[in-house]
Amino acid sequence: MDQNENKALLQGLLDFGEAMLCAGAEIGRVEDSLSRLCAAYGAEKADVFVITSSIVLTVQFQNGETLTGTRRIRKSGDLDFEKIAGLNALARESASSPVSIPRLKEKIRSIDGGCPRPLLLYAGSALASGAFALFFGGSPWDGLFSALFGLLICFFQRSLSKKSPNKAFFLFITSLICGCVICLLGKALPFLHVDMIIMGDIMLLVPGIAITTAARDMVIGDTISGATRLLECLVWAGMLAGGFMLSLLILGR
Repeated sequence: MDQNENKALLQGLLDFGEAMLCAGAEIGRVEDSLSRLCAAYGAEKADVFVITSSIVLTVQFQNGETLTGTRRIRKSGDLDFEKIAGLNALARESASSPVSIPRLKEKIRSIDGGCPRPLLLYAGSALASGAFALFFGGSPWDGLFSALFGLLICFFQRSLSKKSPNKAFFLFITSLICGCVICLLGKALPFLHVDMIIMGDIMLLVPGIAITTAARDMVIGDTISGATRLLECLVWAGMLAGGFMLSLLILGR
C-alpha cells in the first residue's frame, strides 16, 4: 500500500477502536481486535495502547513506513452488546479475508450508527424497573408505577443524555427529577411505597456491568484502564444516589 492508503488505514483502525470503546467493550478486546486488523492488512508490527479515554496506535508497514495515530475518546458510551458483537465479528472476518479500506470504514460506520428499536428499549425499561420493584417487596401498584417511571427514564436516556455535558451530570439530574416526581406521587397516593418504586427505577441507572468490566480489566492486567473505569463508575453511582437522596430531603421523606 502507498502512503495515502496507510494513512487511511490508520484512521479507519482508530475509528474501529473508538466505536468499540464507546460501545463499552473491554480494553483487552479492543487491543486484540486492533492487533488482528493490523496484521490482516499487512503490518509488520503494531503497538496498541488503549485506555478508556485514549487510543494510541503505532503501525510499521511492509514498505518501512511507520505511522502513529492518537484518538481522544470523550464520549462515555452505554453498553451495547449488539455493536460489540458486530465489531468483533467484523475484526475476525477482516482478519481472514480483508476488504478494501473504504469498504472497511463503511462497515464500521454502519455498525456504529445502528441503534436498538425504540419500542424494545421502552418495553425493556418498563419490564425491568417494574420487575425489580416487585422483587424488592413492592406491591403490584408499586411495580406498575415503577414501570411507568422506567419509561420516563428511558425517554431521558434517549433524548437528554446526548445533550448533557457528561454522564455524571445526566445521572444526577435524572435521579433528582424522577425522585421528586415519585415523592410527590407518594404524597398524593399514600398506598404507594416510594422506596420500592425508587429501588426499581434506580436499577436502570446503576452501572453494574461497567463495574464488572472494570474489575475484569484489572484482573487480566489492564490496571490503569480498570482503575480509571472503576473510579468513573463510582462517581456515576455517587451522583445517582445523590440525586435521589436530595429529592427525598427536599420533599421531606
